[in-house]
Amino acid sequence: MSDKSLSTEHRGQPPIWRALKERLFLLVCLGSTGFGLLALAALTYGLVSEGWSVLSWDFITAFPSRFADKAGIYAALVGTLWLMVITAFFTVPLGVGTAIYLEEFAAKSRITRLIQVNITNLAGVPSIVYGLLGLAIFVRTMHLGRSLLAGALTMSLLILPVVITSAQEALRAVPHTYREASLAVGATRWETVRNHVLPQALPGMLTGIILGLSRAIGETAPLITIGALGYVAGLPRGPLDSFTVMPIQIYNWASMPQKEFHADAAGAILVLMAVLILFNGTAIYMRQVARKRLGS
Repeated sequence: MSDKSLSTEHRGQPPIWRALKERLFLLVCLGSTGFGLLALAALTYGLVSEGWSVLSWDFITAFPSRFADKAGIYAALVGTLWLMVITAFFTVPLGVGTAIYLEEFAAKSRITRLIQVNITNLAGVPSIVYGLLGLAIFVRTMHLGRSLLAGALTMSLLILPVVITSAQEALRAVPHTYREASLAVGATRWETVRNHVLPQALPGMLTGIILGLSRAIGETAPLITIGALGYVAGLPRGPLDSFTVMPIQIYNWASMPQKEFHADAAGAILVLMAVLILFNGTAIYMRQVARKRLGS
């Protein structure tokens, strides 16, 4: 549409109608935001009012029990921390490396376009599908069993598309003049990427890593599919040990008929939210430090 037709269209509408449409659109946006915040506040209030009474140091350091007043989340909390560390160990280098190869080194061909389309589509696959894939490959084919390693590899498959896509967007946001200037003074392609492109793209990459790990820490379906236990009497000591995580523990307590266990589930959700905020806060702090270094 040309500028002339646009101006004609605007002249055909009185200014009062344009102002009303703008205000109506603004009210719809504010209403949607307010509804979401209201629902979040109501959910948070319900969790706090039901789970605050069970929060204590004993609740955090106790193991699961058949008695609600003696049950705790220690095994699930340690299992969650183990799972996140191992998942990040596999996901971060593999996801960032894949993004660097596709954006900086791979030739633009049908194969790379096909790979790119598949990565984008995999980001929308339901998590239960990754659980079935992890069960077939890691648990049965590779004989890893119900271990932390099998769970972490499954979670890595789940969040890799998110990490790769966000890392690619961060690399694309770096001006091409950085690359041209570095190559013009005799630097190799790898030296250009390592010394100039990666530092500029690091804050955006950290954002994608935050989103990926935030999704993984709350997933239940893939871990149930690969056989993560709902009750563990001890702590995992290595990647090949059996484990449980907080979402599975919350699911077990919430499915019990006793109301006391529902309070335990609400308390465990609050602890999980605190762990998630701690993880995200640490990653956001690292991102801000990286941005300040770039600005200095």
